[in-house]
Amino acid sequence: MAITLLINGAKGRMGQALLGAAREMALPVGAAIDAGDDLAAALATSDVVVDFSAPSATRAVLEAAVARQKPVVLGTTGHSAEEKKALLALAGRVPCVWAGNFSVGVNLLFALTRHAASVLGSDYDAEVVEMHHRFKKDAPSGTAARLLEIILEERKLDARALRHGREGLTGERTSTEVGIHALRGGDVVGDHTVMFAALGERLELTHKASDRGIFARGALRAAQWVVGKQPGVYDMQDVLGLK
Repeated sequence: MAITLLINGAKGRMGQALLGAAREMALPVGAAIDAGDDLAAALATSDVVVDFSAPSATRAVLEAAVARQKPVVLGTTGHSAEEKKALLALAGRVPCVWAGNFSVGVNLLFALTRHAASVLGSDYDAEVVEMHHRFKKDAPSGTAARLLEIILEERKLDARALRHGREGLTGERTSTEVGIHALRGGDVVGDHTVMFAALGERLELTHKASDRGIFARGALRAAQWVVGKQPGVYDMQDVLGLK
């Protein structure tokens, strides 16, 4: 199906990668906008919104898309839990793919993490380590947050189990905590490792991204997929048929 894209956040690193991927995939861009541009006018010339801008812009993007019943692909991260809950309700009024990571490899990592967490019991300590470039504004990354959600779901734990780094006299590690560690430096596009460590063995699942284009190509694949779908919030697992 031929679609015309609206790319919001076009001046950012991901916005530029999306424009490059659109050229590579021969997908027409009806508008490429950023903060301060006319979102409503851009929507009128486009079939689907691809938004990689800022958390503060997400509500306005969704409200405009709902008003015009346009599908949305959201890759913006950094929302609080309460913000995301309200935004998800709004996003569900149109066909929306919302993912913290659009890489095909990372989405396979999500599936493998779920399987590992379901097989390995609480005697396997779960820790997530992520590293990104020095310019990233939120932590943990959206990808790491999803990995943590998967582990918590499989172990029937809630967010109180999370340990965001450790400092001081913390005592022995308990079997019901899940560690998360965010590293920042240089120009790292995105590294994620999920570790399950027991006495005598350790399993590590790692994905390393070296080219931001993998996320852009995945997001545009999602944009092609979501047009014509029923209203609701989907993720890349849906797009790739991994569910």
